[in-house]
Amino acid sequence: MSAQDLGKLVLRIVLGCLMLLHGLAKLRHGVAPIGAGLVAKGLPSAVAYFVYVGEVIAPILVLLGWLTRPAAVVLFINMVVAVSLAHTADLFQLGKGGGYALELQALYGFGALAIALLGAGRYSVSRGLGRWD
Repeated sequence: MSAQDLGKLVLRIVLGCLMLLHGLAKLRHGVAPIGAGLVAKGLPSAVAYFVYVGEVIAPILVLLGWLTRPAAVVLFINMVVAVSLAHTADLFQLGKGGGYALELQALYGFGALAIALLGAGRYSVSRGLGRWD
């Protein structure tokens, strides 16, 4: 058992599951609030439906370890868009506890970037052998 492959698996499972929970909430409650935020920024509300790709489909692919690198890039882009739509005022702020105000968003985004760079590893559907894994 390779420690590197096991580390990639842990990272994929944690990030994939946590992001998928956000996606399941969107499936349950809809994306209307995101659409309203997009309209306020001058974008069409229909763009909000892409959140299903970023928070449901991409996390499932990351969990499975199939098309892992492109799915992780989608997760990273999803976090960049989320920060730009809802959190720009906190971009250079500290939270009440002294940590970075956007530490959760940063952890999700840069965790996804790490997966995109590292790939799926051996413990995946693709076994780390695919071009995109």
